[in-house]
Amino acid sequence: MQADNWAPEHCKALRDYLALGMSFAEIARELNAKFGTAYTRNATIGRSKRMGLAAPKRPKRAANPDLHKARKPRRPKMTEPPQGVTTTATVQGRAAPAKLRCVGISPRLISLVDLDASECRYPYGGDKDNEPITFCGHPTLAGSCYCAPHFHLTRATEAQPERVIGPVVLRLVQAA
Repeated sequence: MQADNWAPEHCKALRDYLALGMSFAEIARELNAKFGTAYTRNATIGRSKRMGLAAPKRPKRAANPDLHKARKPRRPKMTEPPQGVTTTATVQGRAAPAKLRCVGISPRLISLVDLDASECRYPYGGDKDNEPITFCGHPTLAGSCYCAPHFHLTRATEAQPERVIGPVVLRLVQAA
């Protein structure tokens, strides 16, 4: 229901139920049972805020010193896959650091503000803290933002993928 549609008797009942210390979910259930409405918990919260009513006072739970003890971390439960579904899991070690490819070109190391539209925008630096990022600065290929060596470096036409890309086979599994 809209906030404007709250009848005065509904607002009075909300105020009374809050005074009794009921939760907003309980209040919504009571209002719906009493008046045949369809208020939600969030509707009662919003209406009480607009009316300037305070939330019900909840008794504080007694501090349990056992709760503050360090607990052993729980391992996640292992579940079996549904019948008919095969899974393969491989455990891999740390990945080897990537080998950087170089192109036999010495960059001009121009800053971004000094770079013209026709100069190569291949970045250098910025790997370490406070290291400035500079750019190659050599003339670009037509229709590209890189010079010829950096254009071919970024396209990696000679590099083969690690696995052969084939058609994707989907298998339908009946839901249990």
